[in-house]
Amino acid sequence: MLYRVTLTLARCPDYPDGSVARGYEMIAPLGPDGHLDAAFWRKTRESCRVRRFWAGERDRDGRLVHRAGGDGGATWLIDYEDWTNEDDEPGYHLGTHAFVPGEYVSIRDADDGIYRTFMVARVVPASAGFRT
Repeated sequence: MLYRVTLTLARCPDYPDGSVARGYEMIAPLGPDGHLDAAFWRKTRESCRVRRFWAGERDRDGRLVHRAGGDGGATWLIDYEDWTNEDDEPGYHLGTHAFVPGEYVSIRDADDGIYRTFMVARVVPASAGFRT
């Protein structure tokens, strides 16, 4: 099933309380255990969209992508432009993390190469709406 997932910046040195003004909203193919489902992604890849929101910056729209390679044989990442890989933001072992509220995931920022940790703030069926 497709779910609308909201990730918000977790506690870090620059934001000791985290930040709800920095994060991602995505439509993701999740299995019953909350893990990303690569087989379902292949059937629904056009619907798997991502919006990066970051206070003080324009929102960035991209796609959730599952690519061959990386640890475990595949990598989940956010792809903003098809014509380049320089703007891709890979997740750190996203395929092994459960997308359930209160859990944490890490995504590497394309601008500075730093992995940042995000808390899964909300998971609802995709039919609940998504701003693209």
